[in-house]
Amino acid sequence: NIKDYEERLARLKKVPEQIDNTIILLKEGLQTGATYPRITLRNVPDQIKAMTKVTDNPIMKAFESLPASIPIEKQKAIQDEANKTLVDMVIPAFERLYKFFVDVYIPGARDTIAWSALPDGREWYAYLAKSYTTTEMSPEEIHNLGLSEVKRIRGQIEKLMGEIGFKGDFQDFLKFMISDPQFFFKSPEELVTACRDIAKQADYSLPKLFSKLPRLPYGVLPVPAYLEKSQPAAYFQTGNMRNGVAGTFYINTYDLPSRPSWGLIPLVLHEAVPGHHLQLALASEQEGIPNFRRYGGYTVYIEGWALYAESLGYDMGLYNDRYSRFGQLNLAMWRAIRLVVDTGIHYYSWSREQAIDYFRENMAMSGHDIEVEVDRYIVMPGQALTYKIGEIRIREFRDYCQGQMKDKFDIRAFHDFILEQGALPMDVLEGLVKDWVAAKMVKNHN
Repeated sequence: NIKDYEERLARLKKVPEQIDNTIILLKEGLQTGATYPRITLRNVPDQIKAMTKVTDNPIMKAFESLPASIPIEKQKAIQDEANKTLVDMVIPAFERLYKFFVDVYIPGARDTIAWSALPDGREWYAYLAKSYTTTEMSPEEIHNLGLSEVKRIRGQIEKLMGEIGFKGDFQDFLKFMISDPQFFFKSPEELVTACRDIAKQADYSLPKLFSKLPRLPYGVLPVPAYLEKSQPAAYFQTGNMRNGVAGTFYINTYDLPSRPSWGLIPLVLHEAVPGHHLQLALASEQEGIPNFRRYGGYTVYIEGWALYAESLGYDMGLYNDRYSRFGQLNLAMWRAIRLVVDTGIHYYSWSREQAIDYFRENMAMSGHDIEVEVDRYIVMPGQALTYKIGEIRIREFRDYCQGQMKDKFDIRAFHDFILEQGALPMDVLEGLVKDWVAAKMVKNHN
């Protein structure tokens, strides 16, 4: 409505203040030595530059098409004010940021990559690890868990190689999976269409595993061109029923030779359904729980659930050939590698090249994507630990429920219970699961 757009205009006019404050903080970081590593900043100037365009500026997307409920003359007034604010205030602010970033920040940024290289860095990283995972696990314990998971999953992949009848060693197989033409798309449109097909198949299978589904729909779109070079293979943006915005699964169509078809099923299951869209939409529609559990949450729960959702493709009948099964194992390996590499970089002072090499040794991924991944861990220490740890805990909760309830265990009821809680720390969720099982057993006994 009009009030929404007036508020949006007010926020737009605050962009210069936001940018100027950011520059102040970046200068403070330069003075104290707490900067991002220079190697990870190489694409940032182009991202800032994209915000200085008068035409096709990404910031103006929100003002391109206003709802019909707003009178035409008011629509024009809002759009004119937005364009004037862009030209007079926003673009000059981004130009200041660009100049500062290129002339001052990048030359002054640190050459090291580890969080341990910062003041009190090892203690800081240990805190981040516990905070993100909502566990008491130390970086050493997480690193060893990652090594164990990498070994276990690699064994499963090697077994699959035998079933396929592949002649060659593990490295030969990885190279085959990321280079053989049969696995790649000829156009971005073909890649997006394939994702949409998988998403519809996943929708069809959801009632097998869930009795409560969200009202909010979702769609599949390519990553915007101005972002695609520095973004991961895919990501999800949550929607909002009140504002009339569907959820969106973004698939990266940049560099098609790095987007193999065998990796799409687990990617769709993770980002869309039964992963992020299902979990986030259901949480937002819950009643009787606080808003921070409906709209906020803990990464270990959110990403742990999405990784767990990838494995549900077997129950949904989607992994119906050996190459798609490899895709699921390869993505599971990806998250296990994260435990090793994130702690390796920030706690054990691995080099960027050492982290990239560990990736190449253990999973099938293009060189560009590996570099983007490693740089992500460098600038977001601890976040990458959440996926595998969260998935392991949710799987443990499921095994516990099955062990206690035996033939009374209902997979749909279990999934509904986990999702209706909203995102929680793992120890809190564990307590709720045990209470739920106890209540169910009492009811069944009676």
